[in-house]
Amino acid sequence: MKDLVKKACADIGINLSDSQAEKFEKYYKLLIEWNEKINLTRIVEPEEVAVKHFADSLALTKYFDIPENASLIDVGTGAGFPGIPLKIFREDIKLTLLDSLNKRLNFLDTVAEEIGIDVNTVHSRAEDAGKDVAQRESYDIAISRAVARLNTLCEYCIPLVKVGGSFIAMKAADYKEELKEAENAVKILGGEVVSVNEFNLEGAGERALIVINKKDNTSDKYPRAGKKIKNKPL
Repeated sequence: MKDLVKKACADIGINLSDSQAEKFEKYYKLLIEWNEKINLTRIVEPEEVAVKHFADSLALTKYFDIPENASLIDVGTGAGFPGIPLKIFREDIKLTLLDSLNKRLNFLDTVAEEIGIDVNTVHSRAEDAGKDVAQRESYDIAISRAVARLNTLCEYCIPLVKVGGSFIAMKAADYKEELKEAENAVKILGGEVVSVNEFNLEGAGERALIVINKKDNTSDKYPRAGKKIKNKPL
């Protein structure tokens, strides 16, 4: 895995150190081991994991400048993507991993301990975290990858971001319809779309990073209850 992840990242212009590559190798081994016990990922072949999980997560750093020591929350993190790869690459960031399933968080705590990174894990649904004073408007950056359609995702993520911060949605090539249907949600929640970055990830296809800056505080009305968010998107 060390050579595979180095090559996959080099192909998109990111150079990993030997130490970072070793962390990715340990992460991969734990991913495969735990995947036999709990459902973490359908992608298990080393070459595919290197590209579709590890390099794909780090591609964000080519298109968005994460400030030094930024606080970052990975919403619906699942098996830790993109949060853990970003923390391996940028040790300075203060990373919170949010997920609604405690078994996945146990896996992520184990990964963090085994590979030697400092992360905070939060067991919560995103809509509950957005109402929690300890989490609401507390982060410089919220990131989410393959969790929900953008109009729904905005209501999960934008309330967690400080005014002046950013929400980054990691999407596949068919994002344009989602972006259009999310215009109202972005505005209501205090955001503004500032960039859409399209790129091709060899072996994985077209990708897009949608960057939404937080311009105003989110109304206390949001996020709504989970069923309302899903059934009646903004």
